[in-house]
Amino acid sequence: MKQGFNAEKYIEEQSKHILKRINEGESERLYLEFGGKLVHDKHAMRVLPGFDENAKIKLLEKMSDHTEIIICIYSGDIISNKTRQDFGITYDLEVMRLIDTFRKYNLSINSVVVTRYSESPGVEMFINKLERNGIKVYKHFYTKGYPTDVETIVSDEGYGANPYIEVTKPLVVVTAPGGGSGKLATCLSQLYHEYKKGTKVRYAKFETFPIWNVPLKHPINIAYEAATADLKDVNMIDNFHLSAHGELAVNYNRDLEVFPVVKRIIEKITGTSEYKSPTDMGVNMAGFCIEDDEVCCEASKQEIIRRFLIAKCDYKKGKLSKESLERSALLMREVGASVEDRKCVLAAREFAKNKKEATGSENIDGFVIELRDGTMITGKSSEKMVAAGSAILNAIKYIANIDDETLLISPKVFEAMEALKTDTLGQNKASLSVEDILASLVISATADENAKLASTKLKDLKGCKAHSTAILNEKDEQDLKAMGIDVTSDPEFLNSNLYFI
Repeated sequence: MKQGFNAEKYIEEQSKHILKRINEGESERLYLEFGGKLVHDKHAMRVLPGFDENAKIKLLEKMSDHTEIIICIYSGDIISNKTRQDFGITYDLEVMRLIDTFRKYNLSINSVVVTRYSESPGVEMFINKLERNGIKVYKHFYTKGYPTDVETIVSDEGYGANPYIEVTKPLVVVTAPGGGSGKLATCLSQLYHEYKKGTKVRYAKFETFPIWNVPLKHPINIAYEAATADLKDVNMIDNFHLSAHGELAVNYNRDLEVFPVVKRIIEKITGTSEYKSPTDMGVNMAGFCIEDDEVCCEASKQEIIRRFLIAKCDYKKGKLSKESLERSALLMREVGASVEDRKCVLAAREFAKNKKEATGSENIDGFVIELRDGTMITGKSSEKMVAAGSAILNAIKYIANIDDETLLISPKVFEAMEALKTDTLGQNKASLSVEDILASLVISATADENAKLASTKLKDLKGCKAHSTAILNEKDEQDLKAMGIDVTSDPEFLNSNLYFI
């Protein structure tokens, strides 16, 4: 797998520029809004091969003695059970996962802020769970007067209506499980309270995408639009930056639209504004760390295709609007790509087609894993296991150079697992899931050398692409992603059941 991005240089450059922002001027504290994912930034890892998905948190770990973290979550996202696609968990659970992760890196969690607070049973349950586990929770409300009445916004009726979040360290990182969570409003609210107390502070934004110093229509930046199609984000030339500095820079519509207001708010709070453009606000050195543009372009095109396939499945499940789906299709066409450019898609469809013709049955799905050397490994569903499980076993046999006819899972283990599912757990079907297959393989490895050898090759599937011709069970999908397999599906259910598990 070719590398196109220098992760070490990125951490070095970002660290240098963050420290510069902290030390500049007479301010006592920097509020640093984090755009994108602070941890497990799998989007960046996919479009910038070589990017460390935990680069940002490793950077902060180096500054942990001077850093504390505020996590924002919009109450509406709790109520609607909004989901983080990479992990398949809701935003409220993602907040808890983030807290656990930050603690592992010795980072201090200041609090969680529920933004645009709206009372509901789900929101109250979320708050109660955090508070009963020793996490401070603040409620921030809709800002009166926003976005046009700056006099009201910067007053006790506006930001003043929010409680001040007690902070002590010079770097306050404000992050969230996803976009639209209220990070900017939280930062500006804090600036208001700090200046009211007589404390000089600054605001900046840690950015990754869009990358300001690569072209507007570069596949990397279009991949960002594909990732945020549901938010209707559109990349644009930063006209403020061009006017102020005579330099082309790329930003996105929400930051550009809100900049005049943000600039006026900061001026009202602090008496001046150091920033002449939204790009000035950002700390974004990613563009300087791209070492192979061609590799990153191809990876970005693959990500745009991947996002389109996910959008089609989400639309089928009722999770996505038709407008968002059409936007995903438009972005794919914009980079001259098609679904067929993802090689495992064609292989999976051809495999399923051949099996259907051979058996005369329509209820057959195909699953293909594309190994690192380009080999396509197939698998189909059966009474014994799901298609993905079959493909995994076939793939590790191939990698371990084990004969295809060799059984990796003992028949007795199969029988025991089937009995557990039907007799003990009361499930209707006995076919083993991905998790069941992995557990059965590990059990078999205790007594069988082939199974033991094959199980050591599971890690070699990390980074491989895969495709299913039917929508996957959500648990199977998450298990495949946990293994590091980049999996997509066609927007078809294997049967007509509405209660799909």
